[in-house]
Amino acid sequence: MGQGRRGTRRVQAYDEELGAAVARAQDGDEAAFAVAYRIVQPGLLGYLRGLVGDEAEDVASDAWLEISRDLGRFKGDGAGFRGWTATIARNRALDLLRRRRVRPQGTALEEDVLELPGPYSTPDQVLEALSTEYALGLIAGLPRDQAEAVLLRVVVGLDASAAARVLGKRPGAVRTAAHRGLKRLARQLGDLGDPT
Repeated sequence: MGQGRRGTRRVQAYDEELGAAVARAQDGDEAAFAVAYRIVQPGLLGYLRGLVGDEAEDVASDAWLEISRDLGRFKGDGAGFRGWTATIARNRALDLLRRRRVRPQGTALEEDVLELPGPYSTPDQVLEALSTEYALGLIAGLPRDQAEAVLLRVVVGLDASAAARVLGKRPGAVRTAAHRGLKRLARQLGDLGDPT
């Protein structure tokens, strides 16, 4: 699950491209906004899946509406933009979770009947979805502070300071929660592989 040095370098390279795209998007360049979306969306969607499950795409859509509306007010670089978008997405996810407590949920049967297959159903996408679903399922079993720290650090790729701003905590607390969460996940994965 860890990014390693290669993953960190890849995020940093994307952050340079992202920062440039955001600056152009703020000047009205729609193609640049699409580039920013393409860079941020996969990690953001993974984070939201960890928070709200199957409703992640709806929450992400709401978040992107707010992001596009408020883009002119953003100040910062690519890494800052990822953190800013994660904060907005988290707030939309928390809104949904609050509404869930008030509103009754639909049944699994209703959701299955309404769900239509996507146009790009390939074996590779299925395997990737199963792997992602499995990983997110493991992360969902962590205590909430650890799960969010792992999602923000590993899936979204934020550093401890940016993740701390999203969560309203100190960077050290986020590093500790992510470390404990990853350690717990490693133990779970080790237990699964241990035939004894």
